[in-house]
Amino acid sequence: MNKLAVIGASYLQLPLVLRAKKMGIITICFAWAEGAVCKDVADKFYPISIVEKEQILAICQHEHINGVCTIASDVAAPTVAYIAEQMGLVGNSYECALQANNKFLMRQAFVSAGILSPMYVCVEKEEHIEELSGLKFPLIIKPTDRSGSLGVMKIENEEDLLPAIKAAQDLSFKHEAIVEQYIEGREISVEFISYKGIHYPLQITDKVTTGAPHFVEMEHHQPADLSESQYEKIYSITKQALTALGVTNGASHSEYRITKEGEIYIMEVGARMGGDFIGSDLVQLSTGYDFLRGVIEVALGTFNAPQLTEHNYSGVYFLCEETKHLLPLFTQALPYLIKAEQTTNELLTPSCSAERSGYIIYQNDKKVLL
Repeated sequence: MNKLAVIGASYLQLPLVLRAKKMGIITICFAWAEGAVCKDVADKFYPISIVEKEQILAICQHEHINGVCTIASDVAAPTVAYIAEQMGLVGNSYECALQANNKFLMRQAFVSAGILSPMYVCVEKEEHIEELSGLKFPLIIKPTDRSGSLGVMKIENEEDLLPAIKAAQDLSFKHEAIVEQYIEGREISVEFISYKGIHYPLQITDKVTTGAPHFVEMEHHQPADLSESQYEKIYSITKQALTALGVTNGASHSEYRITKEGEIYIMEVGARMGGDFIGSDLVQLSTGYDFLRGVIEVALGTFNAPQLTEHNYSGVYFLCEETKHLLPLFTQALPYLIKAEQTTNELLTPSCSAERSGYIIYQNDKKVLL
């Protein structure tokens, strides 16, 4: 029986663990015990930080695992790649994982590959502030190595620049902030799965955020309302970006902005499945493809090219103070509602994705407007 190491054990990894167990695979999870909802579901659980790659590697070697993976976690991706590389398992290189986990290194790779992306400066020390002279307001400030909108801030003037940089640096594991030219435009994201260097497109998602200053994601809808030529162009750019980053195996989540002039800017790529239920739920609901199974099969080296068998609409709405009109739907049995959960009674105006209070997932023959 195959053994699969899952790096992380929060609610983000729960769909992956449940899918692996349904496939008859022994699951072994690694994470701090606090918030580790998978510890009572996985076959084995080790209370170790997901960044302690050497400790986790030693246990994986002892357990004789057959594959290692994670979903929706940028922090876990380098550990996954390190273990795969050291044990000769299917995965991305450790160098690739580090590059895809750092927005500054990622920008450098895009520029080298000639892929259109925002102008940027990485700010680690105070003297790097001088390099910002080529950028014009408004600007986007964010930590180089965090996700989930954590530390993201749009600023309009010089007065807010240094405080925003300091706040982003404080949240960064490496104490680095990246300052980018703000690109006005429509937001989309793209899901791919790769195996041995071949990149397979799965779906494009329309995104709705809270807007400035934090851009917390509040809605996701599949498929995106784009023309066939736009789909082809975005898929082509994504393949180029994945190759530039060295992504060869597993899921990826790429984010774009499309300007009113039709220019397509790549914002970032995560060498992992998209969070917010995009990868774990929406892709299968809209295309029929079991994305979770695909990620597991890549890790185990048993992957087959994906077959997209359905053409549905799917999406997710998130609950917060601004969307409290959704509350009545949490107690209604509507035919298109797949899943609804209110995670806390307190409704906040979110500054990051962790401050949302619940979600509603739908599947329908057309986009559902709530």
